[in-house]
Amino acid sequence: MPTIAVDKAGLFNALGQEYTTDEFDELCFEFGIELDEDTTNNDRPVVDGKQEPAQLKIEIPANRYDMLCFEGISLMLNIFRGKVQAPNYRLATPPNGELQTLTVHKETSRIRPYVSGAVFRNIKFTPERYESFIALQDKLHQNLARQRTLVSIGTHDLDTLKGPFTYEALPPEKIRFVPLNRKKEMNGVELMKFYENDKHLGKFLHIIRDSPVYPVIYDSRRTVCSLPPIINGDHSKITLNTKNVFMEITALDKTKVEIVNNIMVAMFSQYCAETFTVEPIKIISPHNHESREAPNLTPRETQTELSYINACCGLSLSAEEICKLLRRMSYSAKPSKSSQDLIDVHVPVTRADVLHQCDIMEDVAIAYGYNNLKRSFPGKSGTIAQPLMVNKLADIVRMEAAMAGWSEVMPLILCSHDENFAWLNRKDDGNTAVKLANPKTAEYQVVRTSLLPGLLKTVKENKHHSVPMKVFEVSDVAFKDLTLERKSRNERHFAAAWYGKTSGFEIVHGLLDRVMLMLKNAFLAHEDGLEGANIDGYWIEEVDDPTFFPGHAAAIHLRLNGKEQAVGVFGILHPTVLEKFELK
Repeated sequence: MPTIAVDKAGLFNALGQEYTTDEFDELCFEFGIELDEDTTNNDRPVVDGKQEPAQLKIEIPANRYDMLCFEGISLMLNIFRGKVQAPNYRLATPPNGELQTLTVHKETSRIRPYVSGAVFRNIKFTPERYESFIALQDKLHQNLARQRTLVSIGTHDLDTLKGPFTYEALPPEKIRFVPLNRKKEMNGVELMKFYENDKHLGKFLHIIRDSPVYPVIYDSRRTVCSLPPIINGDHSKITLNTKNVFMEITALDKTKVEIVNNIMVAMFSQYCAETFTVEPIKIISPHNHESREAPNLTPRETQTELSYINACCGLSLSAEEICKLLRRMSYSAKPSKSSQDLIDVHVPVTRADVLHQCDIMEDVAIAYGYNNLKRSFPGKSGTIAQPLMVNKLADIVRMEAAMAGWSEVMPLILCSHDENFAWLNRKDDGNTAVKLANPKTAEYQVVRTSLLPGLLKTVKENKHHSVPMKVFEVSDVAFKDLTLERKSRNERHFAAAWYGKTSGFEIVHGLLDRVMLMLKNAFLAHEDGLEGANIDGYWIEEVDDPTFFPGHAAAIHLRLNGKEQAVGVFGILHPTVLEKFELK
């Protein structure tokens, strides 16, 4: 979990109360965070003739991105203590009535396709606020943004730039600008060489270095604002005198780009002339249907059950009492008009971690006080656990295979490209396997699309055991799927391999029949006169599969609820496959 260091005197001043170390430790415990260290009595370094102020080092839960800075910690603790109301974050109209626009070029889809942003109008920085502003960006880059690979933030002095802005992807040699805190102009190639040994920025270069195009943001005068996710331009750097801040956020992840934008806006809009207001920007991105105004500060609407919260916490609170507790945790809540057992909850934009009513229940328990909950074994559970259907099916198949005398193995999900394709006599069309961008060894290059390589490698490593060997695996494989946001999908597969002095075709066939029988699927035989009949069940047909010996492979077809589908294949492995895996 991240640890945040805040100025002790400044935090207590923001809280409007002085605390002893033990008292503040107790407050942190009640809220669900932890005081890691108070440096008051430590030997603190002396900088410019002055000793560093005492700090409180606070450990923040990994899900609370809204508390990764001084502003978030002080605000949430004040709301929890009832000193202030949860802020109402609002969008403000710019002075001239026209929003800043950011036009996204189609080529950015090749490198970092998503972008968001906002404008802080008439913001007032002090040295402490400026330091916190930069520190929050670094914390978000380290945690939620996964070292800038998923999201990167760029902030600029808007008064030094002129909109509208464009987000483009260009060859590195065509991008020229003066990097932040430098004097010399460089192009993209020169910049990579210049920073490759930099201890701060060098670790981020690999994100875009090998790409044919680099992402870049220009203003209307073709002034480079930033080269995300590496560095901003020196032209628009922020100082303590900056009054208007233009923030742009580029990303690979559509969800995280908005989370980061909302966190930055929520934490530092309080320093704008009109507190807790921010100016949106208009994003024009028709090629991927992402045109919109950002950020969206509308709280998410959801509902929670009164009975569920009381059952989980062992309480008998009314809807009004629970609403009051939720307000201490920065929610807005009121009893629902549709049902006496429901509460309408508005989740603030700072709480991207709230995904289910169990998260709301946890916050109710925190606001009520864990120390105030009765210590008793619950009479009945407030939750009901049940397996996912795919897991239940996998367990049934796993159990039946084991009871039939087969041994389960669990190989790694990563394998080499050749093992997944060439060694099985299969061709890679480039749209099937998920490939690692920077594999450390040739053995782990792709995420497997078949369980077969793992089984054959297991048999290969255990050839010294007596034969026959009967092994199986029930696990996931992965495929590319560009229709999904994550660009891939998992599928649960079942595979078995028999290794002995004969082909074992009939033995594997027997395992198939046993598993299908226990899944209540009848075998449909042609000689029974069932051909063409719309009867549920399975049957096998000869198939030409290069992985198997010609004429010795069969496809498994299943008809369920009148729908037919080929669900698998089995057969005698081709001699070249056996040779590649050293099983001849």
